[in-house]
Amino acid sequence: MDYDIADINLAESGKLRIEWANRQMPVLSLIKKRFGEKEPLKGLMIGACLHVTSETANLVRTLKAGGAGVALCASNPLSTQDPVAASLVKDYEIPVFACTGEDNKTYYEHVHKVLDFKPNATMDDGGDLVSTLHSERTELLDGVTAGTEETTTGVIRFKSMERDGVLKYPIIAVNDANTKHFFDNRYGTGQSSIDGFMRATNVLIAGKNFVVGGYGWCGRGTAMRAKGMGANIIIVEVDPLRALEAVMDGYRVMPIAEAAKIGDIFITATGNKNVIRSEHFEAMKDGAIVANTGHFNVELDIPALESLTTQKRKLRDFIEEFTLKNGKRIYLLGEGRLVNLACAEGHPASVMDMSFANQALTAEYIKTDGKNLKIKVHPVPEYIDKEVARLKLESMNIKIDTLTPEQDEYLKSWKAGT
Repeated sequence: MDYDIADINLAESGKLRIEWANRQMPVLSLIKKRFGEKEPLKGLMIGACLHVTSETANLVRTLKAGGAGVALCASNPLSTQDPVAASLVKDYEIPVFACTGEDNKTYYEHVHKVLDFKPNATMDDGGDLVSTLHSERTELLDGVTAGTEETTTGVIRFKSMERDGVLKYPIIAVNDANTKHFFDNRYGTGQSSIDGFMRATNVLIAGKNFVVGGYGWCGRGTAMRAKGMGANIIIVEVDPLRALEAVMDGYRVMPIAEAAKIGDIFITATGNKNVIRSEHFEAMKDGAIVANTGHFNVELDIPALESLTTQKRKLRDFIEEFTLKNGKRIYLLGEGRLVNLACAEGHPASVMDMSFANQALTAEYIKTDGKNLKIKVHPVPEYIDKEVARLKLESMNIKIDTLTPEQDEYLKSWKAGT
């Protein structure tokens, strides 16, 4: 079996991490049990570009139990957990092409390695696999039925491809499922981003001016968790509705040019580039800490920061100190990549349980109905979203009410009034 990982000898500890995560993923375990009995994915070859974590390992095991073939590469150079990659290869015979800290050239070589398996379905996180397939491996496009996308950044890219008329097969936006973005983006990103910040810095958050770039679901979650730790939250936004919501949630809202002058900690979560730029770095306090929890490391203009710098040194794992020409020092976490994965372990398994349950059930949907989908970005079917929520409640031993026949009829009728 072809693979490229850091060290196969790490497999034993990786397997234990996979088992620990699995204990927190009851919904995916229920799906895996059914998949093992029915093999509904038989005949599907999935090319996956995902963060290679213990949670992802349990998704891949579920897909394989369903009869699918899977080849996996990383969706970020710093997000791979090398012991997990080793265990997937050694214990579960999954071809993995990923190692933490890989350079850009190796990263894309690994993407091509996955495409060499000629997938008929793709599972992407950020869009690099699908983008490479559309630009450099076009000979494989006719063999692809459909794909899924895990994160906001990738959905934005694919909707842009759809508008430009260059998307060649349907994509299902798993990111936009309610059981994904309500929970994964808000509670997962919120907790794991603070976790990554704390592991990297061990800095007290209470009393600090904590600037969050973007008030989407990831920004909401990050702000909520930082507020819970005593931070003074400042939101930077371009969308008036989201900005208004942030105000109503009790946060200060201002342009980044103003926030740069008073912020102690900055975390971006916008999905856009150059949110914090040269003029903002120059305006920051001495000792400001900057990080990003968006998918790509372009949210912070790192080349601009480099150009302002007279000296750079590494102080701790994941912390680089930039001494600017004006004498101020700026501290960058995790090379500007996702702070929750570059400096920690990503989302808690119990949150990824729902996200990856959506992925698994959507893969089944692709197998049965993918050939009938129009070439566009599609939502996750509502029945899948509701089934994931139902299974999650069941796993938590929580029961809810059902409509009485009278209530059901009332909601369907237009005749009943006051």
